[in-house]
Amino acid sequence: MNKTYPFVLQDLPYSYEALVPVLGSDTLHFHHDKHMNAYVDNLNKALEPYSDFHNLSLPQLLTKLYELPQAAQTAVRNNGGGVYNHSLYFSTLIHPNAGTTPSASLQAAIDRDFGGFDQMLTQLRQAALGRFGSGWAYVVADENGVLSICSTANQDVPDLSKFAPLMTVDVWEHAYYLDYQNRRPDYFDALMTLINWDVVSKNYEQSAFCL
Repeated sequence: MNKTYPFVLQDLPYSYEALVPVLGSDTLHFHHDKHMNAYVDNLNKALEPYSDFHNLSLPQLLTKLYELPQAAQTAVRNNGGGVYNHSLYFSTLIHPNAGTTPSASLQAAIDRDFGGFDQMLTQLRQAALGRFGSGWAYVVADENGVLSICSTANQDVPDLSKFAPLMTVDVWEHAYYLDYQNRRPDYFDALMTLINWDVVSKNYEQSAFCL
């Protein structure tokens, strides 16, 4: 996430078959190799003429979006957001039988800010299912480590100057249509069995460095 131009498509941290039966290998091939790869390529094309911004990380680019030349802002917003969101999404998934759980510090924050793990998932589910059209739902932490839920449309990201996203749910149809067709609630419920809480916990514990 902290690499600079030219950005490259990172390999998945697991095999294409690792998330079966929740997400099939065809879904991962199309989602990662086609959709995400297109965002990487288009982000690089948008930034290529502007060498003054080649040393910025992706979070820095998205935070300083309106410092970019106006001709590049929309492309960087859409494609940079696509790279950021997908990187977070794929990095926080794991085999459905892995059985990870939140760390003690993350669980304490969940209990404090949501009233418990199930209550957090209920709010995240509402955000994911309530997003009209394409977009994302996130668990984020602010600079004080306080957790909250937010949602964005299309490939927008949360305000990275104020929040560190810990995990996200992709509710674009290409994320689930091959496996669930239009059944977004079923996709969400199944996806929660794939969450790598070790990674989410690490994101929380390092969140101060993500801002």
